[in-house]
Amino acid sequence: MDWRSVRFDWNRARAFLVTAEEGSLSAAARALGMSQPTLGRQVDALEEELEVLLFERVGKRLVLTEAGLGLLEHARAMGEAASRVSLAASGHSQALEGEVTITVGEIFGARVLPPIIARLRADEPGIRIEIVATNETSDLRRREADIAIRNVRPQHPDLIARKIRDMAGNLYAASVYLDRIGRPTTPAGFSDADFVGFDLDGGPMIAALGHVGFSLQSRNFTSACQNQLVQWELVRAGLGIGVNSELIGDAEPGVERILPAMPSIPFPLWLVSHRELHTSRRVRFVFERLAAELAALFDHPTR
Repeated sequence: MDWRSVRFDWNRARAFLVTAEEGSLSAAARALGMSQPTLGRQVDALEEELEVLLFERVGKRLVLTEAGLGLLEHARAMGEAASRVSLAASGHSQALEGEVTITVGEIFGARVLPPIIARLRADEPGIRIEIVATNETSDLRRREADIAIRNVRPQHPDLIARKIRDMAGNLYAASVYLDRIGRPTTPAGFSDADFVGFDLDGGPMIAALGHVGFSLQSRNFTSACQNQLVQWELVRAGLGIGVNSELIGDAEPGVERILPAMPSIPFPLWLVSHRELHTSRRVRFVFERLAAELAALFDHPTR
């Protein structure tokens, strides 16, 4: 390779890539943990080095020029290569001390994971755990997390996944709420009940429950939140009926299944890591410990 032909600073290429993906200098600066003026100077310097205009300003947004679009895929390839270098270096670390980041859904992270992490830390105090509680799918290939707890199997070949068990979901409500509405015994009996969803439209939930005999409309969704933990608190407060895993719902005092005989909704529980990170001793330790602890929950749900 003719290194003298590379006429730009690779750090500036990263500034260009993140700005293009985030859509603004302010968002890119936050993503990179630097000031907006510093990031802007890096992008300007790259334009000078390459002698091309990469962005045009449209209102408050930055829009890629034709030249910028032409360079974007090359910059992405560079970013992915840099991530692989970082992953490979992290994977060769054999120390059982250090940080491990786990991404998990909000309510599972709040109600299931803490006691597991407490036992892990008691055995290995040198391992520090960061939990990213989000319903968004973190990109393990870009090192947004080391380990993910997911309900879908990843398809990318760089990721390794282990199915822990099939879980089950059900419809729950506070006992006081069921007493208040007369405890219907069929799905049709809940046509006037209040439900808690992700939004007040309730579209996907209306469609899904329609297949099992519920006749709901948007008016049934009187409380909503995108955060599943908040949704559950609304259910616990007696504001309506919501969905949760049986692992959490059946253990909640004052909350019960609305129709105990209704078949549960199955969904899988997967543990996922990047193939290269899994060679790291501490990541492998946390992965195996999580797998064992999560599997044990189904045998001893009150643990």
